[in-house]
Amino acid sequence: MRLKCPTDFRIIRLPCTGKVDVIHILRAFEKGADGVYVVGCMEGDCHFNAGNFQAKKRVAQAAQILDTVGVGGERVRMYNLSSGEGPLFAQYSMEMDALIRELGPSPLKLAKGKGASAA
Repeated sequence: MRLKCPTDFRIIRLPCTGKVDVIHILRAFEKGADGVYVVGCMEGDCHFNAGNFQAKKRVAQAAQILDTVGVGGERVRMYNLSSGEGPLFAQYSMEMDALIRELGPSPLKLAKGKGASAA
């Protein structure tokens, strides 16, 4: 079965979402991402015990930082899915893509573009 997902996003695979750190999320924005979403195991179902809980906390921290610096915390989200929920993964990717398109380019990307043209 082929799932319809946006063509302009990248999937970065990790052994566990517990490996995602706040700095990874923030660096994605620094490198030009307009949004980031993290998909982990169902809560309480993590093979590495509490990795998905750690990721949820870190995503919330990143959202708070993004709000503080004016980028917008709504640009980062965490979803919990089981491995058999491919159609739901595709649905979440489309929803996230629609949200980011509605919000427009990241203010970091816009600021970077202005700085480059002034130089």
